[in-house]
Amino acid sequence: MTGAVMRGGVVILFACAMAVPAYASEKTWDDAGTIAKNGLVAAALILPAAKKDLNGGLQSLGSMGVAYIITQTGKDSFPKLRPDGSDYRSFPSGHTSMAFSAAATMHNRYGWKVGLPAQAVAAFVGVSRIKAKKHDWADVLTGMAIGQASGFLITNKRNENVVIIPFGDTKGGGVAALVRF
Repeated sequence: MTGAVMRGGVVILFACAMAVPAYASEKTWDDAGTIAKNGLVAAALILPAAKKDLNGGLQSLGSMGVAYIITQTGKDSFPKLRPDGSDYRSFPSGHTSMAFSAAATMHNRYGWKVGLPAQAVAAFVGVSRIKAKKHDWADVLTGMAIGQASGFLITNKRNENVVIIPFGDTKGGGVAALVRF
């Protein structure tokens, strides 16, 4: 039941997001992309909780945390003017990296029935960032690569015999792996 509800919610979110007219304002695209990104991040955290999958929840947090850190480091290291001229934090796209990190996490952990709709919503987020004139294609494609890599590398398929847990604090971090024989 939970899977059907989740898939239905993702489909509805995607349909609503795609309903944004092509002639919509930059603000409308910005708002629609932000809502879609926040929905994916929430889904990547709520789905493991609904499935009572603590490891999935921790991996989801780790995946999105890594994507966030890499993205912010990129923004600080490579200042690039946004297409709308608002600031020098264009590269890479944070909305896109977070959306694809959440989508890749759900895809890898719970399979294609959840993952493909989530990937489609993440793609919409990337397009919305370009339409809102917050990013160009290079920013968005780099954000997508960061998100996909963190989602697929940190998250593992659900297997009760193997647990991979990312951890960190202000002095460092790492990954712990536990295997039950």
